[in-house]
Amino acid sequence: MPSETPPGDAFDVGLLSPVTVGRDEVVSDAAILDALVTAEVALARAYGSLGIAPAGAVDAIEESLGWINPLEGCRGHGVSPSALAAAGVDGGNPVIPLVGLLKQRVPADVREWIHRGATSQDILDSALMTVARRAAARVDGNLRELESALRGFAKDARDTVAAARTLTQHAVPTTVGLRAANWLHGIRRAADRVEAASAALPAQLGGAGGTLASFVELTGSPDAARRLAAPFAASLELSVPAAPWHTDRWPVTELGDALVRALDAVGKIAADVATLSRTEIGELAEGSGGGSSAMPQKSNPVASVLIRSAALRAPQLGATLHLAAALAGDERPDGAWHAEWPTLRELLRLALGATAHATALVEGLKVDGDAVARNLALTRGLIVSERLSIVLTPIVGRERVSALIAEASAGGDLAALVRALPEAADLDVAALLDPAQYTGLAGVLTDEAVTERGPETEQPG
Repeated sequence: MPSETPPGDAFDVGLLSPVTVGRDEVVSDAAILDALVTAEVALARAYGSLGIAPAGAVDAIEESLGWINPLEGCRGHGVSPSALAAAGVDGGNPVIPLVGLLKQRVPADVREWIHRGATSQDILDSALMTVARRAAARVDGNLRELESALRGFAKDARDTVAAARTLTQHAVPTTVGLRAANWLHGIRRAADRVEAASAALPAQLGGAGGTLASFVELTGSPDAARRLAAPFAASLELSVPAAPWHTDRWPVTELGDALVRALDAVGKIAADVATLSRTEIGELAEGSGGGSSAMPQKSNPVASVLIRSAALRAPQLGATLHLAAALAGDERPDGAWHAEWPTLRELLRLALGATAHATALVEGLKVDGDAVARNLALTRGLIVSERLSIVLTPIVGRERVSALIAEASAGGDLAALVRALPEAADLDVAALLDPAQYTGLAGVLTDEAVTERGPETEQPG
């Protein structure tokens, strides 16, 4: 019989999610509860800014519920996350019992300004957007740090010639720098998308059915009801909504897509590092590898493993957000809205952890030049077969070139075979077979990638 969770001990401290440990406090239940209370206070502040709620009432609410400022919100409200979670089961969301608890914590004569005219979705959506924006800002910051680390790594490895691999096999020469430059492009694009999606996150204020009818009634005019959203959003540091979006879930799906893209980008780096750090390849190594409980000789690419674990989970979470958005029926859906909450939080949590680990990974990443050179030479010059075909076919014909490559693949000396061609007498065979002289624009492309510039732009087509 499993023991009960000790009082005050969290249900999920990351025991099965090591990639997120120490990185996810900004999306914890406590942080979401603080944001819920902050949204309730922000609504009272909005009424006060329009001169509808008395200034004294707003001050009393702020003081009673621990309002600090828009950046930090409310933290001294005294509501227990676990108690609120239990109380929220009957109504299907935590806002319903929260309103009653908050009214008990403010003076009796100002209680009417708590949750005035709002519906649960207004508060919960606004709170989740507040938490999401703060978390996304950290993700973006991690990605920008990672971008800087990748620029340095790509610059340092600009001219380190390595074997490119396609379908797991050696293909043509490339450089370690260009591989990192391609990682850099992915990270830069992901950061731009997270930044844009985060900046667009709006507050929610629509009333029971998204018509703002309650706010029109309570403020006395449609114009005042309309204007209420701006100060409400300002107190939460969110964008002003163009209209209620109770069942128009683009803020959630667009942010989710950006987070999935970020996890894709760091996952690509992790996948390459994990492959290239295999014992039989050994071209890259993490700065601090992890040990094994049974095999003391191992230095596991733990950071890459953790990052990949997050990236592998992300697409399904993103798909769940889209399914929930597509099924957001009526003026408030029956379950689809609820499915978004833990899904979005988990995506944020994974992105926070994976992007932080990715920065540390790249900052400590090591290149083993000897291993790179050893692997490059494994095919005894055949890695430049494409170049040989381009140069020799016009001279000796396609069939003779194919026969030469086949003989070299069977163990023949490629350089000797080329020199034995009478038609190749004037060729610099050593230069022709030198992988470093067949890297195309790798250096130029790396230089372009590491150069500071503005956001990546979409290509036409």
